[in-house]
Parts: sequence; C-alpha cells; structure tokens
Amino acid sequence: MNATPIIMYVTRAGRPMADRAASAVDGTVRETPGGVAEGLRAAFRAGQPIVLVGAAGIAIRALAPEIARKTEEPPVVALSEDGAIAVPLLGGHRGANDLARRLAEALGGVAAITTASDRRFGVALDDPPAGWRLANPGDHKTVAAALLESATARIEGDIPWIAASGLPTAEDGAVILQSTIHPAEGGPERLVYHPAVLALGVGCERGCDPEELWNLVRATLAEADLAPASIACVVSLDLKADEPAVHALAARLGVPARFFDADRLEQEAPRLVNPSEVVFREVGCHGVAEGAAFVAAGAEANLILPKRRSARATCAVAEASEPINAAAVGRPRGHLAIVGTGPGTAVWRTPEVDALVADAEDLVGYDLYLDLLGPAAGRARRHGFPLGAEEERARAALDLAAGGRRVALVSSGDPGIYAMASLVFELLDRSGQPGWGRVEVVVAPGISALQAAAARIGAPLGHDFCTISLSDLLTPWPAIEARVRAAAEGDFVIAFYNPVSKRRRTQLHAAKAILADHRPADTPVVLARSLGRPEESVRVTTLADLDPEAIDMLTVVLVGSSATRAVARGDGGTWVYTPRGYAGKPGSPMTAKETGR
Repeated sequence: MNATPIIMYVTRAGRPMADRAASAVDGTVRETPGGVAEGLRAAFRAGQPIVLVGAAGIAIRALAPEIARKTEEPPVVALSEDGAIAVPLLGGHRGANDLARRLAEALGGVAAITTASDRRFGVALDDPPAGWRLANPGDHKTVAAALLESATARIEGDIPWIAASGLPTAEDGAVILQSTIHPAEGGPERLVYHPAVLALGVGCERGCDPEELWNLVRATLAEADLAPASIACVVSLDLKADEPAVHALAARLGVPARFFDADRLEQEAPRLVNPSEVVFREVGCHGVAEGAAFVAAGAEANLILPKRRSARATCAVAEASEPINAAAVGRPRGHLAIVGTGPGTAVWRTPEVDALVADAEDLVGYDLYLDLLGPAAGRARRHGFPLGAEEERARAALDLAAGGRRVALVSSGDPGIYAMASLVFELLDRSGQPGWGRVEVVVAPGISALQAAAARIGAPLGHDFCTISLSDLLTPWPAIEARVRAAAEGDFVIAFYNPVSKRRRTQLHAAKAILADHRPADTPVVLARSLGRPEESVRVTTLADLDPEAIDMLTVVLVGSSATRAVARGDGGTWVYTPRGYAGKPGSPMTAKETGR
C-alpha cells in the first residue's frame, strides 16, 4: 500500500470499531459530511486504501462507477460493525488481502479472502512483499492458472517468501519463478522477480539538468546489465534534498529519494573507490555517490558500479545482501503543508486538506484549530501553541520539516488570508537557515471566513470587495485608517477581520465613522460569528445601528457598498446581496422598479 488507510463508517454505532480498526492498521478515521458514498469515491480516486465499517454492498454500489483497471485500483475492505468479518472487495493483491488479515488478527475476526492462489498456496504471486517487484504482471494469470491445475514451479535464484509458502515446487517444474537483479524476459510460463537490493547513489551540481542525470544513470545501469526495478532508493547528500534532478530521477524510477549528512557519508571514506579531496573541500565528505550508496546498502554492501560521471553529475551502485527498506534509510526531504481547515466544520474542509492532514506525521497549530480537526487529525504527533504564538508555530513547523518530517501547519479559514502562509514565506525569505530552504512547501487553500459569511447570508460579495484587518499589533493604525478611507471612497464591500479584542476597542468605532461619511445609514452590515461551529450566529444590521461593543474577536464584519441590498425572506430572515449591474445590461428583462433601492 502506498498511503495511510482511510477508515470510514456508515452509522454512529460503527464509530468505535472504526477507531479500533484505525489503531490496528495505523489508519485515519475520516468523517464523511458529504455522505459515505462520496467519501468512498473521493478516497478511491485518490488511490488511498479504504476500510469501510459497514455493509459490503454500500461500498460496491458507491464504487461501481469508479472501477476501471484492476492494476490501478487501491485496496478496499469492508469490515462488519462487530469486527468479526473483514472482506477484501477490491485490490486483493494490491494490499486488500493483507489489510483484511491484519484487521482480523487485531480484532479477533476472520479475513474472508476468496482469491484462489491465496487460499490454495498461502501466497499471492502477483503481490510480492515489500522489497520485491514483479517484472511481468501480465503473465501472472496464465502462471497462476497452471499452478492451480496441478503444475509445479521451479525456483531460480533465492525467493524466500515463495520457498516458505505452500506452493508445490520441483527441480523440473513447468512454471519458472526467477529472482534476478538483471533484466530478464518473462513469459506465460515464467515470472521474473527483481529484489530491491540496489542503492543508487547520485551527486550533481546545483541546477543540473534532470535529463543529464537520467541519461547518466540509464547508461550506467545498461553498462552493468542491471534492472532498474531492483533499485530500492536514490540516495545523496542532504545538501541535494531540494535538487529537482534528484527528485525527478527518483520519480522516474518509482522509488524514494533519501539523504544523509556529510559526517555520515565521510564515515564511508575507507570504502570509497574514488575518493576526492575536491569534493571533501566543497561539501565535507570524500565522496557523495559512492558514499551514499554504501550507507544505504549497509555494512556488507558490494560496490558493483563505482562512480561514473557526466559533465555535471555522478552516480554509483551498491548491492545489499537483502532487500533494502528504503523507509529506514537516511531521511527524506522534509515536507511542509500549510493548510486551511475552513471556518470550523468538516463539511467546509477540502479533500486536499484532509489528504495532507492524514499524510502528516506532525500537526502544528493553535490548540483550538487542532481540536477542530477532530478525528481527521489521526495518529499524527500534535504540537499545540497558544493564541498569539504565530512565529513560534511557524518556526516549529519549519524545524520539524527540515528534519525530514511530513508536517501540516494548520490554520483556520484560508492559510493565505491573515494566517500562517505569509509568515512561513517571510521566515524563509529572511532567516538564512539552509535547512529550511530545502523543505518542500505546499499551500492548500481553505474556505475563508468572508466566503462562509457571504454564503450564509446570500451574496454580499457579488461585486468588488476588499478585506481589511483592524488589528494594529503588526500594522500601524494610520496605515489601517488610510486603507479604510480608500475602501470607503472606492465604494468597496469591506470584510473586516479582527474587528475588536479585549484590548482593542476603538478601531471599529473609527472605521464606522469613516464609512458613515461615504455610504447610506441603511447600508446592510453582516455580523458572522463562530462560523461552522455549534455556536454559530449570523445576523444583519445597518451601518447606523452597528454597535462595535457587541462584537468580539470571533466575528467577521461585512459592510456593504452603497449598492448592497437587504431582502426580507418569507421565513422572517434576511438575504443580503450586492448586484453586479445586470439590470443595466442591454436586453435585461429587469426593470428599474425591480432593481432600484
């Protein structure tokens, strides 16, 4: 499996079992505010392993339109609410059978596995264990059919997981199962397996063309007649953790990129075939490609390809005595996701944010925002901070990511609107810390408070608008006052963030006074508090009746333009909208009477 299993449940009664299942398989319970069926489809499209606590038929009906190719589907398991039965529905040989077995073992239930080779021989020939790759999966069906019809297998090379199974073997077996690190031709009577025992060490100059590194590696592997499928990982010096050529190479080979510091690589200096004083003076170790390959392949490694070089790149290959666990080698490039969780309810959280949070090893944020994630936080380590400790949060997140961790820095609303994203980039800009600069940073948007407030009350942002924070902790009040005046003169709808606090009581009064000089007293004003949370309230007043003393820090204030209208609803409520001018468009059926104030 290539991702954290997502655990979903159909009824509230299934929630306790979902929690137990998540613990059993290191998964994450995901709420499905948009409905279980849509949640299943979204996870399936994203290629995430799925466990549904509920009836198998629900998953089947939901996923039937999504099923296309067997070789691309993620594992899907249905688990009964009492944990007694785990049924692999899809992707049996892509992890579902194993997932069902793990659930059954942990929960004291039964894995209802139906694939014939698993039942007969206790092994799935098309789903080799970690560290092994099947070169010709298209021939598996023919080979499996022959074995199920009483043919015997001949094992060429060392394949311990097959040797330990119940598969019938013989020296003259009609079916050949081959293990090799060299390219080999498979066929309807031969399955070829490549053990991931090769560590590919690389080095390159800054800004090296990815094609140059790829061509060097391809020629080097061809020279030694090595199968790319036997490469377990691409490894290098940590100074190259943000080098696009290295990551492009790893992506092309379908393996992780892992990195070591110079001190660790220098420990391999006695084993290097091509030590370099020039390299030592530049980066602090006598060899990058050979040294990294040695470290990754282990103490008993054999350097089967010493350093080869092109104009701007180097590579070397070491062979380990057994498949390499790439996840335990060196450290990956750190990843920092700056995510916006929306105003507070899961239904306003995007699938992208959910996926990044589920993938995170560490969650960093204001305690309240982490609390609002609820079960979506999964099993990640939590690093909570008090209100006001924004820079401490950002630094902690960058430090964790610089150490090779996958980190989610959590903001409410949208992370780029008065939130953490700009602070992270400011720190990257002025810190000068090279470790931070090598971190991969992504920003995942969220629904902002102004969008949520507008949606709750109608369409007040239907025409030009702006946002202004009234907090003068970081911005001098004269600058804020000038922006309010400019927005008032420009007749923008204005969304006021941070309108008041316990210590700041005058700014909203001043903003109201400025606006009163430029727009009517009956201009609609929307006061939206604690959006998306149980205590949510949204009400409409006018500019004249706006009482800054009745507003707190959890409120976003939307002040309409001179064109914004409040419309009475039949249920006694109010809609607020700002027209864009369609009434004046030639051919519009609207009349002046219908659209006038």
